[in-house]
Amino acid sequence: MRKITTQKEIRMLFWKTYPGLSKRKIINYTSTGKMYTTDTRCAFCDFVDMLVKEGVISERLAYRVTL
Repeated sequence: MRKITTQKEIRMLFWKTYPGLSKRKIINYTSTGKMYTTDTRCAFCDFVDMLVKEGVISERLAYRVTL
């Protein structure tokens, strides 16, 4: 797998890898905005961690990327 250098590429690869996950957003805990479901957020964290371990992204990029 080639090196990924942008947050946008990570998000695109995540949704391509997990097409069955819900893109539906729910009201956040403070009722001031929207967020993805817990399953989706946990899967994204595991996905980013896997990319770091495989050397596809840098740790620095992993700390910055958000869903």
